[in-house]
Amino acid sequence: MQGYTRIILLFLLPFFCNSQNIWVHGKAHTSYAGKLIELISIQDFITGARFRESLDTIDKDGSFDLQMYSNHTQPVFLIIKNVKAKLYVSPDFVYEVRIPETDESADFKNDAELEINLGVVGADSTELNALIFDFQNKYNAQFLTDKKQFLSRPVIFQKADSLQFICEKSYKNIKNKYFQSFYNYSIASLNASVSRGENFLISKYILNSPIQYHHAEYMSFFNACFTGYLNSIASTRKGETLYNIINTKASYELLDEFVKQEKFMINDSLRELVILKNLWELYFNTSFNAPAINKIVSEINQSTKIEKHRQISAHMLSNFNQLQNGSPAPFFSARDKKGNMADLNEIKGKWIYLNFFSTKKTESTKELYKIAALKKKLGDKIIFVSVCVDDSLSTYTSFMKNNAKLDWNIWYYQDKRLQKNAKELYHLVGHEAYYLINNAGYLAQSPALSPSEGIEYKLNSIFKPVKKNIKTGIR
Repeated sequence: MQGYTRIILLFLLPFFCNSQNIWVHGKAHTSYAGKLIELISIQDFITGARFRESLDTIDKDGSFDLQMYSNHTQPVFLIIKNVKAKLYVSPDFVYEVRIPETDESADFKNDAELEINLGVVGADSTELNALIFDFQNKYNAQFLTDKKQFLSRPVIFQKADSLQFICEKSYKNIKNKYFQSFYNYSIASLNASVSRGENFLISKYILNSPIQYHHAEYMSFFNACFTGYLNSIASTRKGETLYNIINTKASYELLDEFVKQEKFMINDSLRELVILKNLWELYFNTSFNAPAINKIVSEINQSTKIEKHRQISAHMLSNFNQLQNGSPAPFFSARDKKGNMADLNEIKGKWIYLNFFSTKKTESTKELYKIAALKKKLGDKIIFVSVCVDDSLSTYTSFMKNNAKLDWNIWYYQDKRLQKNAKELYHLVGHEAYYLINNAGYLAQSPALSPSEGIEYKLNSIFKPVKKNIKTGIR
């Protein structure tokens, strides 16, 4: 089990500015003065893709302010160079935190991260971080002994059952659903780590519960249960092999039918998530063909009816195609409205919100009008570039003629003068994608949120810095 946040104090504020609904206001030890502090979220728990929600420079007195928007509870990380602290945040909260001095003897070789406990100011024992800290104490009381004696599997089973009983009794009046899942799936992961009846654990904790995509402990248990799952079921099958389905035929339809035969895989949503999780593993397995896996994941990205699966598959494709957060953004040329060559490289040095669209896809053209609203709000703080990927140039020119009010860089991706076009450079799957490029020319969010998904909140956190005059303790 990982160490959890040490709780000192927490306050709730009834007001929020700049479209942010989570604030982290605090002080670090003065030894951190002048250093950058980042607020990092995890975009999905299959790929572990990170996103920088906010950034600040720590003042001489150690004070800093960070903010983000979220519609769900989640763990985030406060990172100062190699120092990392975890905090669980919920919508509509302001957190007052303290970051202690690090041990001077800490080994920072090879850029290893040093995890430290975070102090959160407050006295509410029912707040999520306080509850998690209390759970950790109960866990330690069960499993940490002075004699450091070896615990056999039967003893671990017994202690896990005791911890479950203690939690159910102690927290019976706690209504926080995230915390209820937290301790249940933390104990479930403990059982899974010592192979305590995987069939029973999957039946109890996965099949009879909705998928909790944003819950770290649920997804940790999910990953533990289904690591190596495809290889495992393939070893018991006769007939067509997993190797042939992936490497030779590269067919999602056949792979789905192959997995569907398992008793736990009747549910379409669960089956698709298990497939994505295992394809992510197999991509880095030299026994499997990486381009074939890329093709299957692309099929899922285009066919899935589940938005979270589309996001996960998009993160996978970004990684496969070297378009991860923090990597250099591919710069390209394209045809502009007047038929001249336009060059994304000429905009380098400014923040860019890049999107691909098709005039034949109503949903993607609707997003253009939302981009128009964003452009009006943000002015010249960011450059918007939209790239049409229609097969026909005539549909692009007709669309531009009928939508003259869309007055930013809207280009057509294909031109005979180009050796490689934007669609190829960004490995575009389908007709729609979004990327946020920072002023240094690197991908800040890849793939980025669309306007409908809330990119405005991310942009506000970048371009509307908050004055450090927040008063805590107001209800």
